[in-house]
Amino acid sequence: MRKLSAHYIFTGTGVVLVKGIIILSDDGTIIDIIDTKGELDEMANVEFYSGALIPGFVNAHCHLELSHLHNVFPEKTGLPGFLKNVIECRNLEEDKVIDAARKADFELYKNGVVAVGDISNGNTTFQLKSKSKIVYHTFIEALGFSPQRAEKAFAWAQYYFEEALSLGLPVSVVPHAPYSISKELFDKISEFAVNQQSILSMHSQESSEEDDLYRSRDGEIVRHLTENLAIDLSSFEPTGKSALESVIHWLPKENKLLLVHNLRTCQKDIDLIAKTRSLNKTWFVLCPDSNLYIEDRLPDIELFRKNKLQICIGTDSLSSNHQLSMLAEMQTIQTHFPAIPLVEIVTWATGNGAEALEMNHWAGTIEQGKKPGINLISGMDLQHLRLLPNTKVKRLI
Repeated sequence: MRKLSAHYIFTGTGVVLVKGIIILSDDGTIIDIIDTKGELDEMANVEFYSGALIPGFVNAHCHLELSHLHNVFPEKTGLPGFLKNVIECRNLEEDKVIDAARKADFELYKNGVVAVGDISNGNTTFQLKSKSKIVYHTFIEALGFSPQRAEKAFAWAQYYFEEALSLGLPVSVVPHAPYSISKELFDKISEFAVNQQSILSMHSQESSEEDDLYRSRDGEIVRHLTENLAIDLSSFEPTGKSALESVIHWLPKENKLLLVHNLRTCQKDIDLIAKTRSLNKTWFVLCPDSNLYIEDRLPDIELFRKNKLQICIGTDSLSSNHQLSMLAEMQTIQTHFPAIPLVEIVTWATGNGAEALEMNHWAGTIEQGKKPGINLISGMDLQHLRLLPNTKVKRLI
């Protein structure tokens, strides 16, 4: 049994305890939480830390299988340039890909992550994830903008789904993005998701270029599809609408949906989503350091807060980030949006992510009976509850 205390305990539910005490069993299960009201008397065997205790992080969006591309691509190329680089560089000997993924998995664990929503285009990392100390929900991304490829693309995704399932991995088949999925493939993914009652994830509004594709069949994404992927777009009829407006009705409203990046999301888009599906089943995943790496801009997070959207945080991959640190993502958010309270950002990085990935029965919040892991945030501004450039995270449980 361990008894942990600190200047503050951020529970992941929006509640902050001052000098509270967390009592845990030997396996990390929370037995009790004591609210001392800030009056911490001497108690036997209490470990007191300077800083804040928070639940283990839940990284809602990552690409473990792209870890071997760390520091390979230049920054600020925009999405089309980034996609071109991935196509040209992602193929490497499998043992090197696995070795890089294993190091990334350790980095995530060391940085206090207990659960991850991880994107996979193949099965390379399945064995690693099935044996990891981290719990992964694997999103098998189907890819295929050509209608003729829909059957084959979905068959491959379903094959990987069954393999992941056999290894005990929580798993879904999901669309990659509006610019990489045909209507025919969307239909197959949606039908499968409804039958499986699975969680969906989709890269959304990451670049204005995907809107150009749907509005006018023009722009850099079109050139990427035709020149780099040799896809014939002659039969594709532009909708005259944004990419999100064109495909949102193809996603089943019964299923949970994680929309990732949301760089270009405006009030009109939020209103559209709200009319199409329940916002209670929709999560907006922020990957700020990746957004700065690729597009050199951030989503309008204050707009999301104004609309009371369900926000999560992810790191994206090492191909578009310098590290897999949820703390670094939180620091970036606080630097660019200083009015957002730290307690709210912590909830995005813990409780919200656990709920989105359906892991909230054990992770995301410091509550009796759960086993969420405990992180120590040290070197912060304790008076104003703000992260500082030298703030660090340490996994305690």
